[in-house]
Amino acid sequence: MAIRYTLWLDPDDTPRHRAVEADLKRYFIARFADYPHIRLFGADPYDYDAPFNRLYDVLMARAGEYCEREWRYVPTPEQLNRAFFLAVGHSNKFVRDNDDGDPHRSDP
Repeated sequence: MAIRYTLWLDPDDTPRHRAVEADLKRYFIARFADYPHIRLFGADPYDYDAPFNRLYDVLMARAGEYCEREWRYVPTPEQLNRAFFLAVGHSNKFVRDNDDGDPHRSDP
């Protein structure tokens, strides 16, 4: 199997990698706006049918296609994952269930 990831093929093109990663984050934030508020997983974060987990899978695939089409760039799974979760952290579209398993979180 041939290596396709642009980061691996041209690791020294740091400005391009950073530009694509920043654009991926913006891409994800824009896609989140297409949805009503999204509940983050509750008691069972491994429920693969939960809306958040289904959204993740769909947006990962779409983001990879977007990069190839718009940038002629094949992002690594790690680049996609990092950009996705950075976008989740900066988006106001996500709400957490009360029972989300975070022992350090205090509910108001």
